[in-house]
Amino acid sequence: MSDFIKVTEQSSHYNHLEKMSIQELLVNINQEDQTVPQAVEKAIPQIEKLCTAISDKMLVGGRLFYIGAGTSGRLGIVDASECPPTFGVPYGLVIGIIAGGDKAITQAVEFAEDSTTDGWYDLTQYDVSDKDVVVGLAASGTTPYVIEALKACRNRGIITGSICCNPHSPVSKEADFPIEVVVGPEFVTGSTRMKSGTAQKLVLNMISTSIMIQLGRVENNKMVNMQLSNVKLVERGVKMLMEALHLSDYEIAKELLLKHGTVKKAVESVSNV
Repeated sequence: MSDFIKVTEQSSHYNHLEKMSIQELLVNINQEDQTVPQAVEKAIPQIEKLCTAISDKMLVGGRLFYIGAGTSGRLGIVDASECPPTFGVPYGLVIGIIAGGDKAITQAVEFAEDSTTDGWYDLTQYDVSDKDVVVGLAASGTTPYVIEALKACRNRGIITGSICCNPHSPVSKEADFPIEVVVGPEFVTGSTRMKSGTAQKLVLNMISTSIMIQLGRVENNKMVNMQLSNVKLVERGVKMLMEALHLSDYEIAKELLLKHGTVKKAVESVSNV
């Protein structure tokens, strides 16, 4: 690992940031951010392979795990936590794990990412098995917590994936389906919460959304299985139901939606009459 070159740690293309005006800072950060989707596009073939593997497992009852440290771990937790309300799947189908536990979601836990045993231990708390897929998230590609967790998974026949932002990284070597989105040096040297974090978030969006569509959680282009967990989502659901059933009465559509809990079930209740 000593001769591994981290592009994410190379010096920023911009110097003397402290001398820039706010406008200059914003314009330059935005200019760098615009390169991220292009880097993600280049990785689509890798993303497709991982998504196919995940879909195959989840269609026969498997789960998806994200495991990471720091910003990467937090991004995995965010993506996992949004699947139930957005797509109506049960909690525990997509699981995010972060080095250092729940405390690390909001606070840095010193040296948690350096553990070579905690990653696998944390996975065992969910009875991970070869029915599941485990995706390691590490912007640098060198996080011991993630690398050793993936290695332990592979030794037990569990399919692994990874998302990092350095080419030919150590974490990629432990993944059956590695994804490398090389975004280049950060605006603030080494601050991988910036372009690298954005790249990981984009890839996670692509993975979870495409898989949920494969699992039948979206119809046409609508989130017909979303949970009605707030007023905004209820209103969105009512409008979707009015469109689907060609209803003009908002209150009737709302009553029907609240009775059945999801747009999909409400539509099915009418179709089966």
